[in-house]
Parts: sequence; C-alpha cells; structure tokens
Amino acid sequence: MHDLTGFQRDLLYVIAGADQPSGQTVKDEVEKYYSSEINHGRLYPNLDTLVNKELVEKGQLDRRTNYYAITDDGRQQIDDRREWEEQYVDF
Repeated sequence: MHDLTGFQRDLLYVIAGADQPSGQTVKDEVEKYYSSEINHGRLYPNLDTLVNKELVEKGQLDRRTNYYAITDDGRQQIDDRREWEEQYVDF
C-alpha cells in the first residue's frame, strides 16, 4: 500500500466498507469525506490503478454500471497498513 496515493488509499477503504459499490457510489462517499466534487477524470483512472494492482476487482452489474470489490490482497494491504499505523497512533 506504500505505493498508493492517499486518494487511492481512500478509494480502497471505501470499497472495503461497502458491498460491491458502483463507481458512482464510491464517488459519492469520497466526496462526502473530501467535502468537494471528484470528477470522473480523477476517479476512474485511480479505480483502474487499484484494479491493475489486483487490490480491487471490477465487475459488471449491467451494461452501464460496474461494481468494485476488494480482493483478499486488498484486504491484507489494509490490515498491514492499520497494523503499521498502530505503531505510531494508539488512542
């Protein structure tokens, strides 16, 4: 996960917390967190990066809508990141 941008990490967390969200659902959730609009030109290339790194899988719900789901490797990356964070931040 160390080679992901913060934005890509945020996308991964959103996908991990949802059940096969569409790109639009991911976009809506990230926009809530960022309190600003995320354009498609930023969102979808970053989702594709997560797919290419095999942290997320992409499937088709219908002809117009794709879904995203975290892979086992993606979940492991989150677990590793959280373990690393806990070394430094323990509330």
